[in-house]
Formats: sequence, C-alpha cells, structure tokens
Amino acid sequence: MVVLNKIYTRTGDAGETALGDGARVAKYASRVEAYGTVDELNSTVGLARLSSEDDMDSALARIQNDLFDLGADLCRPHMEKDAESEYAPLRMIASQMDRLEVEIDVMNTDLSPLRSFILPGGTPLAAHLHLCRTVARRAERLTVGLSSTEDVNPAAIKYLNRLSDWFFVAARVANNGGQDDVLWVPGANR
Repeated sequence: MVVLNKIYTRTGDAGETALGDGARVAKYASRVEAYGTVDELNSTVGLARLSSEDDMDSALARIQNDLFDLGADLCRPHMEKDAESEYAPLRMIASQMDRLEVEIDVMNTDLSPLRSFILPGGTPLAAHLHLCRTVARRAERLTVGLSSTEDVNPAAIKYLNRLSDWFFVAARVANNGGQDDVLWVPGANR
C-alpha cells in the first residue's frame, strides 16, 4: 500500500531521484527517462479518456493501470535480484501483452484494409489516440535503448510495442471505423 502524506521531500533538489530499489540516480538517467516517458504516456491516455466512452473508456482505464505497472517494473533495476527482495517486485507479464493482441484483433475485424498511411487526426478521440501512439513509440525507443546497457524485463518492451499498435487501431475505430481516417497524399502540396 502506498501512502503519500507529504508530496515534497526535498530529496531531489540536487538533481537525483530514487529508483524502486532505493538506489539514487541522476534525474536524466536513461532508466528515469524511460519510466518518465511511460508516465507522460499515462497522462496522454488520461486526455484521450476525456473523449472516450463505454468499451473504449474501459480499455483505456485498463491500459492506464498497466502503465503504472510498467513504470513500477522499469523503476526497479536488477531483475536477477528479484528473488532476494523483501517483497516480489511488480513486473510486466505476457498476459498483459496478450490481452492487447486480442483487443487489437477484435477492433481490427470491421476495419477496411489501409491503402495509404494515416495522418494523425479525424475525431478528437482519434487525434488523442494518435498522440498516445507516438508517446508510446518514444517510450519504447527509450526502453529499448535502456535495455542495451541495463537489465530490462523483455515483457516491458513487448508491451510497449504492442500498445502503440493498439493505439493505432483504436484511433481508426474512433474515426468511425476508419471512415474518417485522414489519409496521406504523397506530394500533395508540391
């Protein structure tokens, strides 16, 4: 259980922050960049939810919770030491990614195949979901970069990869099943 009685602690005033295992690192460290971008993504999902309803809103709420799980996973380095921990660290698992794949397949069922790239836009919800997609891609790039030098749960990277696909398909659904997709016209303004 998390208890936040005091919001400011002054412990970060010198430009450092604590990771999930208590280690202190610079606020610009690669790990902090990765989970900080996941936090930013969660905020963009919150914006998308302002325009969502019913099943889409429920799915976005689940994703927001998953993103907190992902942040908890990324802020805790040294997976090899998980067994030594006082409590089991929260790690992303395959079923979270599997759920996204099932939802993508269901959403994609009634969409017509694409014959062009899509410009971000259309309905307000679709535009917000495209923003979520691009922030998810950035979080994925940062997490993959982190994994080249530090220990990262492979399920975290897979989840981010699949999540950006989910946002793309969800944006098409939000654009009246793809009918209001804004298509790229190569060289249209030459």
